[in-house]
Amino acid sequence: MYRAEHPKPQFERKNWLNLNGKWQFEIDNGNSGAARGYYKEDAVLNGEIEAPFCPESKLSGIGYVDFMSSVWYKREVELTAKQLKGRVVLHFGAADYFTTAYINGKECGTHKGGYVSFSFDVTEFVREGKNVITVHVEDDTRSPLIPRGKQSEGYYSAGCDYTRTTGIWQTVWLEFTPKTYIKNVKYYPDIHTAALTITAETCGAGTFTAQTFFNGKPTGEARAECNGGSLTVTVNLTEKHLWEVGKGGLYDLRLTYGDDEVKSYFGLRNVRLEGYKFLINEKSVFQRLVLDQGFYPDGVYTAPSDADLEADIDMSVAMGFNGARLHEKIFEERFLYHCDKKGYIVWGEFPNWGVDHSRSESVFAVLPEWLEELARDFNHPAIVGWCPFNETWNYKGRCQEDDVLRLVYQATKAVDPTRPCIDTSGNFHVITDIFDVHDYDQNPQTFAEHYNALMQDGTLYDPHAARQKYKAGMPVFVSEYGGIRWTKEEKGWGYGNAPATEEEFLARLEGLTDVLLNNSRMFGFCYTQLYDIEQEQNGLYTYCRKPKFPPETIKKIFSKKAAIED
Repeated sequence: MYRAEHPKPQFERKNWLNLNGKWQFEIDNGNSGAARGYYKEDAVLNGEIEAPFCPESKLSGIGYVDFMSSVWYKREVELTAKQLKGRVVLHFGAADYFTTAYINGKECGTHKGGYVSFSFDVTEFVREGKNVITVHVEDDTRSPLIPRGKQSEGYYSAGCDYTRTTGIWQTVWLEFTPKTYIKNVKYYPDIHTAALTITAETCGAGTFTAQTFFNGKPTGEARAECNGGSLTVTVNLTEKHLWEVGKGGLYDLRLTYGDDEVKSYFGLRNVRLEGYKFLINEKSVFQRLVLDQGFYPDGVYTAPSDADLEADIDMSVAMGFNGARLHEKIFEERFLYHCDKKGYIVWGEFPNWGVDHSRSESVFAVLPEWLEELARDFNHPAIVGWCPFNETWNYKGRCQEDDVLRLVYQATKAVDPTRPCIDTSGNFHVITDIFDVHDYDQNPQTFAEHYNALMQDGTLYDPHAARQKYKAGMPVFVSEYGGIRWTKEEKGWGYGNAPATEEEFLARLEGLTDVLLNNSRMFGFCYTQLYDIEQEQNGLYTYCRKPKFPPETIKKIFSKKAAIED
């Protein structure tokens, strides 16, 4: 079985059943499967797929890359009386885009959104013995009200758009809980008092207990009685261990409520802005980020293994980066788990491309799923900021609806006041905590001229100044630069003219990077990009994750001390 590991390491219960593996499968481009009774128990689908890989991928066993308006999945599962004693929940890591699930021929839930996790309580639908699970997923990559991220709207991949993903693309599983259980938790660590405040939502009456550990040693406990609903407890930690960039440092958590038990963890850290500086645990940390788009040659959106997720972080660190922009995609929770463990800082983004943000109703295409993302990943210490939009260019000649961006920003800050939020990376800013810009100038001399004034008089070079306004004193960084083409493929592309030699490539890379490192009012950068993706050949690694240059050579360039960092 592919992807056998638990998909939620920050909210893990022992009693669960992985449903990855072989499923019956059928493409339903006429979207008539429901009318034809595909949801019925005795219906048989004509094909087979390897979940959790999308049908476009090689690992799915299908590799069908044309558009699919809807797809169906079906499989049987045996359940015991012991598993049915409490509550049964059907979980999906992600399925793109509109999902309808059936148990034993009866509809048990629907979900809109292609990137976040969701679940259905199916207790009333399951029975002892054989159960039939059927899943229908509808998608329209070309719809202006469906976020697609970097999935291509044309048949072929082109420019910055790549192979599409349809249907299930993350782990599917069943979870078995008591009837009195913990619904969700939010963690508020305080580095100054060495404490963790937990807010929890519960079902049923019981005693909520939180026990913390560091390297196996108990470090604190708190408890509260509750009749169901919300509660708050604070654990005063007996040992203070800060979560650090490049090191990690996680406390383990054991949460109980009645007979329910959840295994979790947290990091003791804070983030805040101070002038031009980005502080992590009150220390100015220069963010050496790389653009990571989360694509895989054989799995498309889905990593073949958990080890592949971890390897992407390790190969980034090997070249001198301490974090990444998780670009135009909501990454799976196990990737964030590895970031948390390793102290690898990341920005959480939303796959806004494809949405017509010139229309006010586009807020309904973004905000509901974005709020689900904020709820799902709030507790990850590795996430240091949010960015719901990226480059909101004109849509068919129409400017963005500023109120859409403003509302999503305000909702983000209301849900999570602990992290900064960039409204739309690069352009066109409406209301933002950080004013970031994208600059793919390939000449280090003119690139330097763009940002010298920032140090001299606080003015920022901005090619979009007609549409957005930088206020002197706002924190700033160049969140996309570089993108230098280096490939043996004639059709591959990168930004600007490709260097003629390796020496020219390295000189250009170092020249551009030094401009940002030496700027005392620049708190970070994000280099484009970590690895090639299909036709975009501007990665430091190939699409198959082979380094184009010795990692230690690249690391010397990116890891120089920055002017702004402590």
